[in-house]
Parts: sequence; C-alpha cells; structure tokens
Amino acid sequence: MRCPFCGHLQDRVVDSRQARDGITIRRRRECLECERRFTTYERVEETFPQIVKSDGSRQDYDRLKAAKGIRLACSKRPIATKAIDDVLDRVERRMLEEGDREMSSDWMGSAITSELRDLDPVAYIRFASVYRGFSDIEEFLQELRDLDRFQRDSEAEENAEDGEE
Repeated sequence: MRCPFCGHLQDRVVDSRQARDGITIRRRRECLECERRFTTYERVEETFPQIVKSDGSRQDYDRLKAAKGIRLACSKRPIATKAIDDVLDRVERRMLEEGDREMSSDWMGSAITSELRDLDPVAYIRFASVYRGFSDIEEFLQELRDLDRFQRDSEAEENAEDGEE
C-alpha cells in the first residue's frame, strides 16, 4: 500500500477490525519510511450490475455518484453520515441479492427513495422531486399526501405494537 504522505510502498499493519456489519475490514497502517499512520478499508470486490438509464444508455454503478445524490437531499438535515452510508449499504445489498447484470435507474431511484422515506421525510421529498422529475405542483402535492398517509400508517402500526406488549 502506497503511503499517502511520502509515497513509500512498504508499511506494517498496526490494527485490523471489522467495520460496517462485517462487510469491510478497517486497517491502521504505519509507513516504514516516514512512520506516519493512515487508515485503509478492505472489502470483497463485488460485481455490481450496470445501471440502465431511461434513455437506454448503460453506466457502471458508482457508489460515489449515488452518495452525492443522497447527501445533497440530506443537506442541512440532522442526518449522520453513518446513516447515509447505511442507506447505501442496504441499497447495494438489495442490488446484489437481485443477482441481475443490469438494473434500471428507476429501480435505483425507487430503492433509495424507499430508504429515505424511513430516514427523513424532507430528504425523501428532495430526492423524489429530482428522481421523479415532477412536472407540476399537483404531482408534488400528491407525493406529499402519500408521504403523510405513509407516516400516519407507520405511526398507527407502532402504536398498535406498543399496545400489544
């Protein structure tokens, strides 16, 4: 592993531990040249499906691009970075479980919006408004009404479960 400080190619592993539900291994390394420490993450190389855009073009799945869209929707909201990473991890796990070589961008958008709906209603609406491309205010208002209905149903289910215990 190349040292990010001096570029030397030899280091030693000081500490290793699991991160993110055992999917990733976090390693602390020390450069044998400059003796500075840095962190690396190791994960199994998984082959994600290609994303088929609405115009029929195909792109390799890009976690950073998906993260950027989610972070933009979550900006100025009280949402931890870990929560955003967890959303991405769950969407990626679903992608891999599907086992398809190609996924539509519509599937990706739906998977992310369903995760955001549970996380934060404002982030959900922000992401959905870009992903769905509302053409008029009525579509936007209908989405808000659907979200309100979803939240009331979720609260009713939680109250019913609390009452059963």
